[in-house]
Amino acid sequence: MKGKILVIEDNEQNLYLVRFILEKNDYEVFAVMDGESGIEMAASLRPDMILLDIQLPLMDGYTVARNLRRNPDLADTPIVAVTSYAMTGDREKTIEAGCNGYIEKPINPDIFMAQVEQHFTMRDQRRKGQ
Repeated sequence: MKGKILVIEDNEQNLYLVRFILEKNDYEVFAVMDGESGIEMAASLRPDMILLDIQLPLMDGYTVARNLRRNPDLADTPIVAVTSYAMTGDREKTIEAGCNGYIEKPINPDIFMAQVEQHFTMRDQRRKGQ
């Protein structure tokens, strides 16, 4: 396995597609469908990456990202927003909330893995720079 990825996504079809692509590329995938469960699982699992939907029930992805960033054990964990929010300013809003990046929905299966793996590369570069 290349690593553990936590997917926080409430849409079953999107979750199925993301899980399929990640598992096909040798990642171990853990999934939850709401923000509170995502925060709890991230704290116990300490994944290598978190893919976070922004439109979640009860607690939106911005709030989830802020909560995840408060956990020092997850400080180095890439959090990537995977969202249909694609208006001007939405990318900046996700970064301000604590996400390291942004992947737009609908997911393009042909480039999705390259987008995900780019965030591992950026994390590794940040580690070397410290």
